Amino acid sequence: MPAESLSISIIIPVFNEECHLGTLLQYIRQSSSPDLVREIICVDGGSSDHTVDIAKKHGARVVHSEKGRAKQMNLGAQHAQSDVLYFLHADTFPPKDFDQLILNATKNGHKTGCFRMKFDTQNPFLQCCAWFSRINHILCRGGDQSLFIKSSLFEKMGGFNETYTIYEDTELIQRLYRHTRFQVLPHDVVTSARKYNEVGWLRLQFHFAMIHLKHFTGAGPEELYRYYTEHITTKVHSSISKSA
Repeated sequence: MPAESLSISIIIPVFNEECHLGTLLQYIRQSSSPDLVREIICVDGGSSDHTVDIAKKHGARVVHSEKGRAKQMNLGAQHAQSDVLYFLHADTFPPKDFDQLILNATKNGHKTGCFRMKFDTQNPFLQCCAWFSRINHILCRGGDQSLFIKSSLFEKMGGFNETYTIYEDTELIQRLYRHTRFQVLPHDVVTSARKYNEVGWLRLQFHFAMIHLKHFTGAGPEELYRYYTEHITTKVHSSISKSA
C-alpha cells in the first residue's frame, strides 16, 4: 500500500481513567489530522467509573476486554482497521502532529518505534531519568514512551505476551529490537508522574530498575508481578490510605 494512504489506529487500554481520558482524547483530536488518524480505540478492562461514557462522548470506539494491558492491547489490535497501530497510555500525551511524524517514519522504512519522554513535573531527578529516553537502547525503553508499529509486523511478532501482567510493553519492544530496526523519534511525549508522587520518586525508580534487572537475569512474568505487587502496589495503597 502506498505510504501516502497509510492511516493510524490509536489503541488506549483503560481502567477507571475518568480523570484523565477526556482531556487526552480532546488533545488527540486537536493535535492530529482526521485524515491520518482513522480511529481511536479505547479498550476497557471493566471500569466501574465513567471511563466508557467519556470515551464514547469524545468519539472513541470502545471495546470491552478482560482486565490486563497485554490482553486489552492485543484485543484492540484485532479490532483495528489501520496499517499502523499506535499504543498509548491514558495519562500520556503525544507531541503535536504525532500522526504525521509516525507516518513519515514508516514512509522512511521504520516499521516500529517510539518517542522520547518527559514527565509532567519539574523534579530534577525525573527530568534526568527522562533524558535517557532519547538513547536508542532497550535499557532506555518503556511503555510510557508509547509505541507505533506496522500492523503486519505486530501480527508477525505475535503481539503482546499475555502471560505478562506487567512489563508487557518492554517485553515486546525487546523482541522488536532483536528482529527489526527500532526508531526513537526526536520529539517528546509528556507522561504523568502520578505513580512517582504516590510511591516516592526515588523508591519507585529503584524498584523499576530492579524489575529490569530481574528480567534481564531470567525472571519470568510471575516473579516480576510478585515483586511489583510487593514493592509498588502495596506502597500505592498505603499512600492512598494515609491521604484519605
